[in-house]
Amino acid sequence: MKIFKSINKLNKEVNFKAGVGFVPTMGALHKGHISLIKSSKSNCKKTLVSIFINPSQFNKKSDFKSYPRKLKKDISILKKLNVDYLLIPKKNEIYKNKKSMKIKISKKNKILCAKYRKGHFEGVLAVINQLLLKIKAKFLYLGEKDYQQIYLIKNFIKNKFKTKIINCKTVRIKNSLPFSSRNSLLNSKNLKKAISISFQIKKFYFSIRRNFKNKKNLKKVKNLIKEKNVKIEYFEIRNKQNLTKKINKSNFKIFIAYNIEKVRLIDNF
Repeated sequence: MKIFKSINKLNKEVNFKAGVGFVPTMGALHKGHISLIKSSKSNCKKTLVSIFINPSQFNKKSDFKSYPRKLKKDISILKKLNVDYLLIPKKNEIYKNKKSMKIKISKKNKILCAKYRKGHFEGVLAVINQLLLKIKAKFLYLGEKDYQQIYLIKNFIKNKFKTKIINCKTVRIKNSLPFSSRNSLLNSKNLKKAISISFQIKKFYFSIRRNFKNKKNLKKVKNLIKEKNVKIEYFEIRNKQNLTKKINKSNFKIFIAYNIEKVRLIDNF
């Protein structure tokens, strides 16, 4: 595996015309990331992984500071996976000025995480914009755990870049809680609690699949989750194609964001 700390050097040495799969990450790699990398390796001639903890997508400085940093372990994981290239860029190479650190999103998209994490997706779109301006990857591999993020990135890049987004299914612990870098911030008791919440949402999802009228139980399920002493930011059913509330039995998706103590988690079914 070749490690680059400069995008300029990466571009000089890598032939992106050969069809490179790109997996952008913030490090603290887990089985979800590994799944994305394996998908890229299965379908692309070469795979590039980036590790960049993007400051512009954190609306709280404390979140940025507490975000897990495990570079040595990450490099070891990537070497075992036979990843071709690893990019670890510096902030000043990604963002030349403060103006490039934010991209506005429309009012209609300020729902779910965008409603509660002000500036978060503006920062996500900014880093994707800067990366794709500089790196001409053919495919971008993203996980469906961050479903709203994929939706916004797809709409943002569709008329701007030739890069194609590949959605990858959420990888879960015990078929319930999604793997997340933030899971490492949970103690064993709170990890069990988070797993039980995902089981509850999954059960609710399948009850709606069986009988669409069961969607009326949203408030009841929300109260059951609240009883676990967690703070819910949002718990909503939306259209998985356009994220509106116009839903039917075949297009609905359940979205949740909640805090267990100081750890914020998201999920969707």
